Amino acid sequence: MTNPSGDSERRRRAVPARWFPILLILLALGDLRTEILLLSDQFTMTGLGYAIRHHQLAVLVLLGSGSLWRRFS
Repeated sequence: MTNPSGDSERRRRAVPARWFPILLILLALGDLRTEILLLSDQFTMTGLGYAIRHHQLAVLVLLGSGSLWRRFS
């Protein structure tokens, strides 16, 4: 027999977790905002290398966002 209070507790904890990937993606895009604008104005391999080298966490969050989305939704 299932415990109804346990199910509602799990649902209550799961709802905020749905926003976690969205928050991470928005923060990563905010961190990369200047680099994205510069690259959209004039794309160079040097600019791309700079963005990847100096914003490694943001780039990894964006690359792993599909996995995050599947994990938390």
